[in-house]
Amino acid sequence: MRKIIYSLFALSIMLTQTACNSGGSDEKNSILKESNAPFGAPEFGNFKVEDYKEAFDRGFAEKRADIKRIIENSEAPTYANTIDALEISGKTLEKVTSIFFTLNESDNTEEMTEIENYVVPKMTELNGYIFMNDTLFNRIRTLYDTKESLGLNEEQCIVLENYYNSFVRGGALLNADDKATLLDIDTKLGLASIKFSSNLLADNKAFKLVITDEKELAGLPQNVIDSAASEDGKSWVFTLDKPSCIPFLQYADNRELRKQVYLAYYGRGDNSNANDNKAIIKEILQLRQQKAKLLGFDSFAHFVLDEKMAKTPEAALELLERIWQPAVKSASDERAELQKLADREGAGIKIEGWDWFYYTEKLRKEKYALNDEDIKPYFKLENVLQGAFDCAGKLYGVKFVKRGDIPVYYNGVEAYEVLDSNNGHLGIFYTDFFPRASKRQGAWMTNFVNQRNICGENVRPMIVNVCNFTPPQGETPALLNIDETRTLFHEFGHALHGLLTQAHYPSVSGTNVKHDFVELFSQINEKWSVHPEVMPTFAKHYITGEAIPAALIEKMQKSSHFNSGFETTELVAAALLDMKMHLVENYDNFDCNEFEKELRRELGFIPEIEYRYRSTNFAHVFGGGYAVGYYAYLWAEVLDCDAFELFLEKGVFDKETAGSFKQLIEMGGSKDPMREYRRFRGAEPNPDALLRARGLI
Repeated sequence: MRKIIYSLFALSIMLTQTACNSGGSDEKNSILKESNAPFGAPEFGNFKVEDYKEAFDRGFAEKRADIKRIIENSEAPTYANTIDALEISGKTLEKVTSIFFTLNESDNTEEMTEIENYVVPKMTELNGYIFMNDTLFNRIRTLYDTKESLGLNEEQCIVLENYYNSFVRGGALLNADDKATLLDIDTKLGLASIKFSSNLLADNKAFKLVITDEKELAGLPQNVIDSAASEDGKSWVFTLDKPSCIPFLQYADNRELRKQVYLAYYGRGDNSNANDNKAIIKEILQLRQQKAKLLGFDSFAHFVLDEKMAKTPEAALELLERIWQPAVKSASDERAELQKLADREGAGIKIEGWDWFYYTEKLRKEKYALNDEDIKPYFKLENVLQGAFDCAGKLYGVKFVKRGDIPVYYNGVEAYEVLDSNNGHLGIFYTDFFPRASKRQGAWMTNFVNQRNICGENVRPMIVNVCNFTPPQGETPALLNIDETRTLFHEFGHALHGLLTQAHYPSVSGTNVKHDFVELFSQINEKWSVHPEVMPTFAKHYITGEAIPAALIEKMQKSSHFNSGFETTELVAAALLDMKMHLVENYDNFDCNEFEKELRRELGFIPEIEYRYRSTNFAHVFGGGYAVGYYAYLWAEVLDCDAFELFLEKGVFDKETAGSFKQLIEMGGSKDPMREYRRFRGAEPNPDALLRARGLI
């Protein structure tokens, strides 16, 4: 996932996140002090939490002063004195924002949450000062109305159009009373999102399954048992972090304990306790609807999609429904197979959700003589990461050099300098791979610094991948399952998008593209991780160094569509839940649990499969920037499956194809995405490519 760390602040389109500093060597604020690290990288070890508020306050004041100068400029508006000036405004705020929100996601504390609550209303207030200022908007509108005569290139035109649309969507055309209402809505939405995320993290941390009877570990592989062992060796603790709970659901023979873990995982945020998210969801949906109506849209779904590639809810729903029917049929067939297996074993049960992972793993072994424990010894984390680096080198000519002299923000985080084919500096790449109680679940990429090349400054990006992989245990290194391997390549695809960018304006550099286009680059990168030509180059046994056997790769290829109905159904169901929740006409009596049940009935969604995320733990939608955006994974999957078919036709490392695709990566949001995709592919994307890739046709 590409993490939108500044989603609470509508000015996100204009983030510059530069490496510039706000003060000299006598700066007393640890956050703003000039960095002496290579490339001006943040010196995390020197940061003091108590300095954030002052750093933010100074950033707000500087940003406001920069905007005030643009507003009060007596000269006629030009691209340079208005758009360029906006793009480079507020460097202090952008610096502290990129640092704070990135660290808050990966190492949250009560102090950080308290600072977040302090900052968000101030962000919304500044947001209103900018987007609701008539003089500033009129300068932009003057340029927008005369853009044909300004001699602008395509990137400049897109940046100008983005500004104009952002101001309109930010309330520039509203009357004074409605502007005040919108400002109040945005403040409440920001605070509600923080509360949702805090509750989810707290509920996740609150659950622990403590096992003291060794018999209850039956079925679990030894490495799973070892990773759960307490220091005294007398108990074993399982949590809701995926590296802990998913193996438990896959292998634990104790059905009642599987049920306990399953219900706890999918029930996060829905426990009628202090961390319950049901009321917050209703509040967020009501506020979003009010905002959309205020801005002239039928629903929040219409508001969000108006600026995406899909354009309308109908277009997004058409794609989702096209995938749904073959997916749910395949899932029903899979359920029948699992039930037959349970019956053959004499289990005397009807398959339920907490049985699906367990019997799927048994069936995989029966049909393909394959399970995760056969695969993981070949996927040592360091080797998989090097495999991702090597693929990027072959495709795009880039190199990754580990740097011990670049500061990192947590023990175990690593930093790399990224070089182009001529050994020129492209950026800094950080990796943060293991779970901790203070890190939210999931995997994402975000920026400490965004790329830009305007106004005499050429700033290269600083990118981080944050994941939650199975950590090393004793003498055993971190070994990834195939899901985690794909995730590493996925997030690394986002990182490449951020690192290779060659845009000029920061608001369209890197991953600052249309939301339903951004996942193309991460999802296509996954495909190299499981390709039989590529896998032996990095999948080597962690003890013997032996490359993964061809026979094992063949088994993996034969099983590549195994359980695809389940995986597709849970994903599409979550996307439909997100979309349809935001199309409700009246939320007065809205109950998210009842809505989920009703949608199940409407879809014919089989009860043994859960939404990938239920409403109360759907962080993408209620705690991040993916509201009405979860469909984008599937929208982009049409593109990535279609694009990879060209690589399969020409060769997975074909230089001409890779060079053409690299142009898509480098352009960021500076060109029309569909036009450029058609240039690369030579045709319109074919939706059947997705169904073929998932084995659904």
